[in-house]
Amino acid sequence: MLKKINVQQLRPGMHLQEFCGSWMEHPFFRSSFVLSSAEEIAAILASSITQVWIDCDKGLDVLAGEAVVSEAQSQAKVDDEVKQVAAGKRQIAPVGAAQELERAAKICQRSKQAVLFMFEEARMGNAVDVGGAKLLVEEISDSVARNPGALISLARLKTADDYTYMHSVAVCAMMVALAKQLGLDEAQTRSAGLAGLLHDLGKAVMPVDVLNKPGKLTDAEFTLIKSHPVEGHKMLLCGDNADPIALEVGLHHHEKMDGSGYPDQLAGDQISLWARMGAVCDVYDAITSNRPYKSGWDPAESLRKMAEWTKGHFDPHVFQAFVKSMGIYPVGSLVRLTSGRLGVVMEQTAKSLTTPCVKVFFSTKSNMRIAPQLIDLSRADTREKIAAREDPAQWNFPDINELWSGLPSAPW
Repeated sequence: MLKKINVQQLRPGMHLQEFCGSWMEHPFFRSSFVLSSAEEIAAILASSITQVWIDCDKGLDVLAGEAVVSEAQSQAKVDDEVKQVAAGKRQIAPVGAAQELERAAKICQRSKQAVLFMFEEARMGNAVDVGGAKLLVEEISDSVARNPGALISLARLKTADDYTYMHSVAVCAMMVALAKQLGLDEAQTRSAGLAGLLHDLGKAVMPVDVLNKPGKLTDAEFTLIKSHPVEGHKMLLCGDNADPIALEVGLHHHEKMDGSGYPDQLAGDQISLWARMGAVCDVYDAITSNRPYKSGWDPAESLRKMAEWTKGHFDPHVFQAFVKSMGIYPVGSLVRLTSGRLGVVMEQTAKSLTTPCVKVFFSTKSNMRIAPQLIDLSRADTREKIAAREDPAQWNFPDINELWSGLPSAPW
């Protein structure tokens, strides 16, 4: 029997089936478990969650005489309620990047902790909590729907130590944006996001010293790392209701169109659409992020380099859709305008991939900083255009990420 109760009625031994509220509002990374301590209940009471569903067949019931908010006579009734939340049937109005960045930063912070927990559980041999992962995908998907560039760009600001976890968050967000660009339906888009979140789960059982090695891997170490798709696939198969798209992307996101990838050396049409999507998103985040052995490349320069690899590495159609979802000059790109001023891309505009909003802050003519100014290159009265990409490493602006994000550093 499933019952909806107020959180004040919770006690150790109850099986908590579902939180009545957003994943962002509760302090746990699981979606269904038995409450084992007063500390867990105190954490729920301290959150903004006011009601939960409990399963009396799997744990303790409410105390005799206590009223309940409502009862579900069958699992199907609660499933319908949960599906309404998970189906993404919410009207989410698009918002500006500046407005979404603050919320996206909180989602990134929470997401990193959730993925860290998920990897730790996998290391201990425990099954992946797919229910919790799906709720996390919903929060990320909502942010992407409100403003695609905000969370994707923030997730790029990961430290080398956090790369494995935040990489999963970034690929999840990019898979959602790419799925929308490709015109996939809501269910497929959510599965694509889940696949992005879980695609590197096999790295949970890779040696940390090899994952974070600052130098070149030996042949033996590289062979070991190349086993992570197969290991992750095994882990997902051990769980309940493994998503077929997540299984496919987890196993084949390192395949290449020319057959030179791994683990199965698939080529061309042998590679599913989902794995082709995963390959593009995985590589983009990898080359734009700081790693133990290298600094990340500029977003716009990274897309240029990836375009050079398209023939053998990526599906051209998928790559073109990816560029459209990100913009030719993704958020955070350093560009030179026709006036000689340098600026950082703040967000994309609807008019053209070549006319984003840019915050100018440096004059190459006077070789000095100037007062930051936001310019919408898509406006009819704007004479400025982007003349070229610039390499941030050549200019060494220490606050370039703060200029577009408003954050002094990644808060995760």
